[in-house]
Amino acid sequence: MRFNPFSSDLSTADRVVPPTGFTANLTVLTSAAMAFLAVFALALSMASGRLADRWSEALARSATIRISAPADQMETQLRAVLDALATTPGVASYRPMDEGEMRKLLDPWFGPDLPVDTLPLPKLVELTETDQGIDAEGLRLRLAAEAPGAVLDDHTRWRKPLIAAAGRLRLLGWLSLVLIGGAMAGMITLAAQAALAANGQVIRTLRLVGAQDAFIAGAFVRRFTKRGLAGAGIGTALGMAAVAALPAPDVAGGFLTGLGFTGWGWLWPLALPVLAAVVAYGATRAAALRMLRGIR
Repeated sequence: MRFNPFSSDLSTADRVVPPTGFTANLTVLTSAAMAFLAVFALALSMASGRLADRWSEALARSATIRISAPADQMETQLRAVLDALATTPGVASYRPMDEGEMRKLLDPWFGPDLPVDTLPLPKLVELTETDQGIDAEGLRLRLAAEAPGAVLDDHTRWRKPLIAAAGRLRLLGWLSLVLIGGAMAGMITLAAQAALAANGQVIRTLRLVGAQDAFIAGAFVRRFTKRGLAGAGIGTALGMAAVAALPAPDVAGGFLTGLGFTGWGWLWPLALPVLAAVVAYGATRAAALRMLRGIR
């Protein structure tokens, strides 16, 4: 009697080879641990993307005008700046910042006891742009003519590094996912090779009764794929629960920058067990066929 992998019931294929205890535990544990870490890597990547979009939108539509002038000219130049903004296309709103707001800006750097009223601080005017934006160069030229002490800061030098940093964090998250998948494939490959080596005598016996290498490999592939899927399912569930248990950004003081998933983003981790099963299938099949060629 010869085994035919195409006509035989595949549900019985993985029962042909006796199970190996430690490889089963190793595969499930590895898959669970890697899926748990993958959930956090995915959360980091998605949170970094949201952070980059939020920084870009917030800074792209805001600007600040700093007025540095002698005390007797400060109010005159402030009035000139406000008059210029009133007739500048693309300006949605504008307002001068008061002393209390100036103090809040300086508190992180100099502490709450800084005598702001005794310092020659510049005047700051905060403006918000419309969706069309402003002609920054044209506004700078107009301010230079009407208020020589006024300098426009459109936050370009702040916005670009922040967005670049968030983009690198997002890339790091995706790279972490790739590395986690590679590590999982490597561990499952070692486990499959150990199982094949431990069952060398059984494999030789199966060959004597007509089993083909594809049928024998299918037994291992099916078993390790199911273990990878089960372990990854457990790890994903634990990872999603851990992410859901993280404190909100306002409670955490902004340190976590909204790490986690929002809305439909919670569906993304559900793909991890399927991906883990695909990785387990590919790694086990490659390892099984390679090892079977060496067993005679």
